[in-house]
Amino acid sequence: MAITTFNQQFDQHHTWRNGMAQRLRALADWLKEQDLLDDAASERVQQLLEQLRSDKVMVAFVAEFSRGKSELINAVFFAGYGRRIMPASAGRTTMCPTELGWDPDVPPCLRLLPIETRLEPQSLIDWRMAPEKWTRVDLDVNNADQLASVMEKVSETLRVSVDEARALGFWHDERPEDNPPINASGEVEVPRWRHALINMAHPLLKQGLVVLDTPGLNAIGAEPELTVSLIPQAQAVVFILAADTGVTKSDQAIWREHLAPMATGSGSRFVVLNKIDTLWDALSTPAQIDSQIARQRALTAETLALQSDQVIAISAQKGLLAKVRGDEALLAESRLPQFEDLLGKQVLSGREAMLEQTLRIVVDNVHSASARVLGVRRRELAEQKQELQGLRGKNQAVIRQMRLRIDMEKSEFDRSGASLQAVRSVHMKLLREVIKLLGTSSIKKELAGLSVALREPGIKFGLKKAYGQAFDNLRNIIRQVQSLETEIQSMLNGAFRQLNTEYGFSLQPPSAPDMTRFEEDLSAVERSHLQYLGVGNLFQLARPEFTEKLVRALAARVRSIFETALGEIELWNKTSSSQLDAQLRERRRAYNRRMEAITRIQDAAGSLDQRLLEIDEQEAQLADTAVALERQVRELLVSAVMPQPAQAAAPAHSPEMLAVPLPA
Repeated sequence: MAITTFNQQFDQHHTWRNGMAQRLRALADWLKEQDLLDDAASERVQQLLEQLRSDKVMVAFVAEFSRGKSELINAVFFAGYGRRIMPASAGRTTMCPTELGWDPDVPPCLRLLPIETRLEPQSLIDWRMAPEKWTRVDLDVNNADQLASVMEKVSETLRVSVDEARALGFWHDERPEDNPPINASGEVEVPRWRHALINMAHPLLKQGLVVLDTPGLNAIGAEPELTVSLIPQAQAVVFILAADTGVTKSDQAIWREHLAPMATGSGSRFVVLNKIDTLWDALSTPAQIDSQIARQRALTAETLALQSDQVIAISAQKGLLAKVRGDEALLAESRLPQFEDLLGKQVLSGREAMLEQTLRIVVDNVHSASARVLGVRRRELAEQKQELQGLRGKNQAVIRQMRLRIDMEKSEFDRSGASLQAVRSVHMKLLREVIKLLGTSSIKKELAGLSVALREPGIKFGLKKAYGQAFDNLRNIIRQVQSLETEIQSMLNGAFRQLNTEYGFSLQPPSAPDMTRFEEDLSAVERSHLQYLGVGNLFQLARPEFTEKLVRALAARVRSIFETALGEIELWNKTSSSQLDAQLRERRRAYNRRMEAITRIQDAAGSLDQRLLEIDEQEAQLADTAVALERQVRELLVSAVMPQPAQAAAPAHSPEMLAVPLPA
C-alpha cells in the first residue's frame, strides 16, 4: 500500500479545495452573466467559497508531561527546518496550551496570555478579543534558530506562594499527591503563561491546519474551555503515551475524564504509543522487539478499552532524526510514516466528504433555481410566440384589442401584490418567532437554573440533574423551531401552489433545514460538560472561578450552535423569497416584452415576422444556455470527487516533501 506523509496529504487536500473554489466561482460568474443567480443562491455560493478558502482542520495533541508530544509535532510538521522548533527537551516543556495556526491579518508572532488572567472571570474566548492583554513576540519564520528560541517561551515558569498557586488552580488541598513540590523558600513552580497563540506562515498552517498542543492533566483540567470547546471541535485528537511507562495513573485520568467521553463525537481519536526506541535492545532480535511492541500495544488497548489496531506504536524522536538526516531505514524503523498516513487519511477524508456533500447541496440548489428561471423564460417565449402567430392577417383593431387585453392582464397581476404581501407578512411573523427562540435572551433563560446551580458555593452534588434539565430545555427550543419550520413550510406550499395555478409559475418551496443535527450538537456539548461531574472533579467544581469559566464556556458554545441554526433558517427564508421574486420579475419582463412587440407591430416599427424570428433566436439561445448549465454543473460535480493517490509517496526527506524550506 502506498504511504503518504501528512504533509503530502494536506497539500493534496488544499489543492482539491482550491480547485473546487475556482470551478464554483467560475460557475457563479457565468450564472450572473446569464442573470440566473438570485440573491439566495449567490449567498449560498459565497458562504461555500469562504468555507473552501478558510476551512480549518484542527489536530489536537494531548498527553501528560514527558510523553514526547512536542517531539511528535516537530517530526510531523517541522522536520523541514532541520532541527527542533517546539521545545522537546527532557522533563516539562510545553507548560501552557499552545495553538499553531495562520491568520493573514496578523504578523508572524507568538502571543502569550499571562497566567494571572486565571484570576479574572473572563473566559479564553473573551481574552481572544482583547489582543492588548497578550504579550507579543515577533517571529522570523526563515530563521530556524530565532523561531526555536522564541518557542522556548511556552516553557517559562514562575515561582509563587502556595496560596497563589491555589488561586491559580495549580494547588489542590484535597489531592496532595498531584501538587507541585515546594522549594526551600516555600514557593512552587507554575506556568508563566495561560495560553499561547503561534501565528506563522508555515505552508500547512496557511492551508488551514491548526495544531493544538495541550500540556498535562493539571492544565487541561483547569481550563474547561479546552475540554468543552477546543478539543471536542478538533477533527483529530492524538493521545500520546510512552512505551517505556505504559498507561500511568495520570494518563488514565486524562483518558477517562477528557477523551473517553468523545467516543461518540465526529472527530477521530488516535492513541500513540511513543518512544518505542526505548525497547530497541541490542541483545534482542528484531522479532523479539516487534513482539514486545505488539504486547505493549495490546496491553494499552486493553487498559483503554480499545481495539489493538487503534493503538499506533512509533518513535517520534527517531522519525525526526531520520527526516533531518535523510535516513530511509531509520524512518521506516520509527514507524512514523504509518502514523502520518493514517492521520491524513482519517482526518482529511472525513473533511473532504463533508465539503463535497456541502458542495453538492449548494450546486444542486443553484442548478434547480437556474433551471426554473430558464423554464419560465422558455414558457413565456412560447406563449408570446403563439400570441403573435395569432395576429397573422389581423387588422389594426384586433391588434389594438390585444394590446388592451395585455394591459389589463398586467394591471391585474400588479394588483395581486397585495395578497402576496399578506403571505410575506405571515411568513415574517413566524420567522420572528424563530429568531426570538434562538436569540441570546432565550439561551440565558434556559441556562439560568444551571448557572445558579453551578455558582452555588461548596461541593455540588445535584449538577447532573441541573445539566439534564437545562439541555432538555435547549433541545426543546430546537424542537419548537422545527415545529415553526413545519408551519412555515405548509404555508409556503399552499401559497406557492395557488400562485402556480393562477399565474402558471413553477414555484417549488425549498426543504426546511433539518434541526436534528443541532439537537445532536447540544447533546455533544452536554456530554463534554458531564465529564466534570465525576468524583474526581467535585473539589474543582467547588471553586467559584472555575465554575464561572464553565458557565461562560457553555453559554458561548450554545450561542454558536443557535447562531448556526438561525443562519440556516434565514438562508432558507431568503431562498423562498428569492425564488418568488425571480419568477415575479420574469413575469413582469414578459409583460413588457409582449407590450413592446404589440407596439412595434402596431406602429409598423418592426414586422410581425421579424419579431417571430427574434423569438426563435431567443429560444435557441435559451436552449444553448440550458445545455451549458447542465455541462458545467456535471463537470463541477465530477471534479468534486477527491482523487486517490496512485503512486507511493516520495521519500520524507526529499526536497519536495520538506514542509518549510531550510533557512539559508
